[in-house]
Amino acid sequence: MAHVDVLVVGGGTGNNVAEAAADAGLETALIEKGPLGGTCLNRGCNPSKMLIQAATAANHVRDANRFFLDATLDGIDYEAIVDDMDGTLSSIAEGMEERYRGKENLAMYRDAAVFVDERTVEVDGQRVSGEKVVVAAGSRPLVPPIDGLDDVEYMTSTEALYRRDQPESLVILGGGYVAVELGYFFESLGTDVTIVEMLDTLVPREDPAVAEAFTEIARERHEVYTGHRATSVESEGDGIVVRAETEGGETVSAHGTDLLVALGRRPNTDTLDVDAAGIETDDAGFIVTNDRLETSAENVWAQGDIADNAMFKHSGDYETGITVDNVVRDGNSEADFTAMPHAIFTEPQMAGVGQTEAELADAGTEYVVGRAELPGTPMGRAKKLDHGFAKVLATPGGAILGCHMLGYEASTMIHEVAVAMRAGSGHVRDITDTIHAHPTLNKVVQYAFEDALA
Repeated sequence: MAHVDVLVVGGGTGNNVAEAAADAGLETALIEKGPLGGTCLNRGCNPSKMLIQAATAANHVRDANRFFLDATLDGIDYEAIVDDMDGTLSSIAEGMEERYRGKENLAMYRDAAVFVDERTVEVDGQRVSGEKVVVAAGSRPLVPPIDGLDDVEYMTSTEALYRRDQPESLVILGGGYVAVELGYFFESLGTDVTIVEMLDTLVPREDPAVAEAFTEIARERHEVYTGHRATSVESEGDGIVVRAETEGGETVSAHGTDLLVALGRRPNTDTLDVDAAGIETDDAGFIVTNDRLETSAENVWAQGDIADNAMFKHSGDYETGITVDNVVRDGNSEADFTAMPHAIFTEPQMAGVGQTEAELADAGTEYVVGRAELPGTPMGRAKKLDHGFAKVLATPGGAILGCHMLGYEASTMIHEVAVAMRAGSGHVRDITDTIHAHPTLNKVVQYAFEDALA
């Protein structure tokens, strides 16, 4: 049995832990069955954002007449869009593996791992143990039991991102960020999209104002059934039909040539058999960690999706710094997930940081609301924007509780607020006392925060 100083299971954010350990002179093993880079590089945010850029470019051409420009979209080479994405990202993953294979103190195992004892896994027919173990094995698409689903062909996000032929029509089960981003991509390139979501709005985890506004925008693009739970799926000719039902018993049928299941993600703890290592999980299967990212097992840490601290790539990168300090340098770093921003890359984009209004109301927290509309700003008028706003939530005394946006480049604008909440005083005046260049999109942030003080 091989024994190392640091054993890392998972080659997404975990590969950075392994590299740091090897560079520090520690004998290190990195186990990853798939391409290095994990979900984000290979099956998530990187490929989806590259595809979405093509969708947005197509829409800019279609909208050129708003600026009195005569432009036409004469054709879309769908396969070339996917090939370009695949070629770009696969070369990054391949380069990463080549670099790691030549690194001193680092052994790579390219197969699935299963825990068989404390700090011990079996991989490719052999056992490997570590003085310290980091579990960063990520998550995978959740496919819940729906009557008939096993009898039809369907895609998850993994297959949808690399599909070379464009669906004629697509039914999407789910209304979260994966569903709406892929719905936007396929619809923009010519696929007829239907979305079925069991809750009352799409993106239901967003602030209610953002979720409600985006749902109305999505209804202009897609056939959208909110408040409907999918009850069955069956083949119909060359396609499928999904039947869904409201709580009141009303039913609808959604038809498409193809089906995408985008109903969330589940941790890969079941495939690892973490129980054999004495690693505690919660009711949903996520590994339980403390502030130092330690698990219930001695000298075992967990990070990334499998630990469910935020399930964002940027939170995983942040956790990597905590893990490296504690595992490689024997430090005592504690994670602080305060003011963790996030974004959804449809058009318009959505972004948020801090608490939502629904969360504050449920907690009985006293708050004030400030809001400004993006189309009414100078840059909003210049860009001829139809949608968008910034909404700030603060205590009556001015402490920032949250900020939520819908609109052009919201993913960029939210960082001004994240910096104020995490590195500034966290007061509304961090924003209102800052001189904003004019006429930038960020003026909408300034106006919203000024409104909170009114």
